[in-house]
Amino acid sequence: MSVSLYNTGVSGLLAAQQQLATTGHNIANVNTEGFNRQRAEQNSSVGVYSGGNFTGSGTYVSDITRIYNQFTYKEQLYNQSNLGNAETLRKDLDQLNDIMSISGSAINNSINKFYQTMNGVVDNPSDLGLRSIALNQAEILASDFRSLNENFDQLEKSANGEIAQMADKISQISVELAKINEQILQGRDLTLNGQPNDLLDARDRLVNELGEFTSVNTIVDANGVMTVMIGSGATLVAGITPLSLSIRAGDPDPKATELRLVGPNSSVAINGSALGGALAAKIEFRDDHLSQLSREINRMAMAIAQTLNQSQSEGLDLNAQQGSNLFTDINSTALQAGRVLSPSTNSGNLAASVNITDISKVPTDEFEIRYDGANYMMTNMNDGSVQNLGPPGSGTYTPNPDYGFEFTELSGSPSTDDSYLIRPTENSAALMKVTFTDGKGIAASSAVGVTSSANNVSDGNVNIINVTDPTAARLYTDTTNSGLLVDVYESSAGVFSYRVYDADPLSTPPTPPSVVGAIASGTFLAGNSAVVGMPPAATPPAFQIEITGQPKGQGALAPEEFTIGDAFGIGNGKNATLMALTQEQGVVNNGKETFSQSLAISTSDVGGKASSAELVSDTAEALYTQAYNRNQAISGVNLDEEAANLMKFQQAYQAASRIISIANTIFDTLLQASR
Repeated sequence: MSVSLYNTGVSGLLAAQQQLATTGHNIANVNTEGFNRQRAEQNSSVGVYSGGNFTGSGTYVSDITRIYNQFTYKEQLYNQSNLGNAETLRKDLDQLNDIMSISGSAINNSINKFYQTMNGVVDNPSDLGLRSIALNQAEILASDFRSLNENFDQLEKSANGEIAQMADKISQISVELAKINEQILQGRDLTLNGQPNDLLDARDRLVNELGEFTSVNTIVDANGVMTVMIGSGATLVAGITPLSLSIRAGDPDPKATELRLVGPNSSVAINGSALGGALAAKIEFRDDHLSQLSREINRMAMAIAQTLNQSQSEGLDLNAQQGSNLFTDINSTALQAGRVLSPSTNSGNLAASVNITDISKVPTDEFEIRYDGANYMMTNMNDGSVQNLGPPGSGTYTPNPDYGFEFTELSGSPSTDDSYLIRPTENSAALMKVTFTDGKGIAASSAVGVTSSANNVSDGNVNIINVTDPTAARLYTDTTNSGLLVDVYESSAGVFSYRVYDADPLSTPPTPPSVVGAIASGTFLAGNSAVVGMPPAATPPAFQIEITGQPKGQGALAPEEFTIGDAFGIGNGKNATLMALTQEQGVVNNGKETFSQSLAISTSDVGGKASSAELVSDTAEALYTQAYNRNQAISGVNLDEEAANLMKFQQAYQAASRIISIANTIFDTLLQASR
C-alpha cells in the first residue's frame, strides 16, 4: 500500500514539476517575438487492479504542446505581407510626392520667369541686357529639368539597391529555414509524441519575417518538414534544400534590374511584381509610378524644347540670321538613338532610331516592335493594342494611329523574333541644354510682315504662318520680288478669290477676275480660309500666308489689298511676341494642356497616389493589428493566467510532496511493526 502511494506521490511531484517548468518557460518568453505559449498535457496513469477494484496509480505528462492555431497564424501572415506592401509603397510615394512638390514648383516658377523675361524682350527687342536675362532664365529652366531627372535617377538607384537587399535577406531566411527543417528531420523520432516547440517557433518567426518582403505559403509534411513558397507559387525552400533570389541587370534596360530564383542546378526568371510584400511594392514603385512620372516630365521637357525651338526658327536674330535652336534639338542623333533599346538576345544587326514628328501626339506609353519574320509588329505596352508597321526595308515607319513619332531603320536588318523597346520621350530632360550663349541669338524679329490697305473695309485678314526659312522669306519678298501684293474679292456669292502679285509699283494687277501675271491664285468659301505657300513651287515653302474672314470690298469685285514685305529690324519684336504666347497654348496631350497645366496634372497625380497609398497603408495596418491580436489571444502568453497556473502547480507540487511524506511514514510504521 505504501509503495503504491509513494509511486503515486512521485508521479504527481514529477508532473507538477513539469507543469511548473512549462509555466516558467512561458513566463520567461512573454516578450519573445513569435513565441507560442506551451502547455503540459497531463493524463492519469492506468489504475492497478487489486482486491476487485482498480486503484489509481498517479499521473504523467504525455506531451508538451504549443498553443498554435493555423488559421489565425495564416491570417496574420497574410496581413503582414499586405502591410509590408502598403507601407513600403506609401513611403516611396510620399518621397516622390515631396520631390515633385519642390522640383515641380521650381520648374513652374522657371517657366513663368522665362516667359516674363521674353515679354521684356518683346517690349524692347534691341536691349542686350534683357536678352541675356532671358537666356539665363532658359538655362535655369533646363537645369531644373536636369535636376529633377537626376532625382528620379537617384530614386531608381535607391529602389534597385533596396530590391537587392531584400533579395539577399530572403536568401538568408531561406538558408535558415532549410537548416531548421534539417534539425527537425534529424531530431524526429516517430515513436515519440513530443514536438520541438521552440524550433517550430523559430521557424515560424522566420516565415513571419519573410512575409514582410513577399507573400508566403507553406506546406508541412508528415515529418514536420516545411516547404515554403513565395509569390504565386515559386518554391523558395524545398525541405532541406534552400533556393535563393538573385539580381541581374535588366535587358534591354540595364537599370530595370530583374529577379531570378536560383537553385543548386538552375536559375529561372521570376516576376517580381507578383511576389507581394515589400519587394513587389518596390518593383511597382520603380516600374510603374516612378517610370510613368519620369516619362511625363521627359515629354514636357521635349514639348518646351520643341515649341521654343520652332518659334526661334521662324524669326531672325539681331544678326538677321534665322534663329537657331534655343534648347537641344529633340531629334538630335543621341536622342533619336536613345529612344530605341535592343535586347542582347537579338540575333540581327538592325540599328534603328525614333524621330519625333508631332510633339502634341507623343504619348507617355512604351512600345515594343517585334519582327515576326515577315513584318514589324508594334505593341502598345500600356493598352496591349497591336498594329502592323509592314515589312523591313522601307526605312521609315509611321504608326497608325499616329503617335507623333517614326521608327527609322538606320542600318543592318532584323532576325525573326528580334524585338525593340521604344521609349519616345527617353532622355529628353537629362539632355536638355541651352545651345547658345549670346543673347543676340534670340530670334525676336519677324522676317516678313503684312500691311493692310487703308481702303480695306471688311473683316478679312492675311497672316504669316509656318515660317520655315525666314532668310529665304526675306529674299523672296525683298529681292526676288518688290514685296508681295495680295488682293481678295468676292467673285460670286459666298466665294472669294485671291491673287498674289509682285508688289513692284511699276506693275499693276489687272482688274479682277483676270489672274494674268499672278504668282498664285485660288478661291475659298465663306467660313473657310486659304493657305498659300511662298514661293509656291518650293518644298517646303519659306513661309505661308493664311487668308481668313470674309474680305468683301465695296462694290462688285472690289478687292481688299494686303502688302507683304521685309519686316526685319532690331526694334521688331513680333516673333518674340509669338514665342511668349506659347505659354498659353495647348501643346501637350493632343494640344489639350499648356506646359503649366501638364506639370500641375503630373504633380497632382503623384499627390493623389500618395494620399491613396496612405489610406491603403492605414487600412492594412489596422487589419494586421486585428489579425495579430486574434492570434495572440490564442497563442500569446497571458501573465495573469500564468501566475495563476504557477500558484496552482506549486500547490500541486507541495501536495504531492506531502503524499510522499505520508507514504514514507506509513512505510516506516510497517517496518517498525515487523521488527
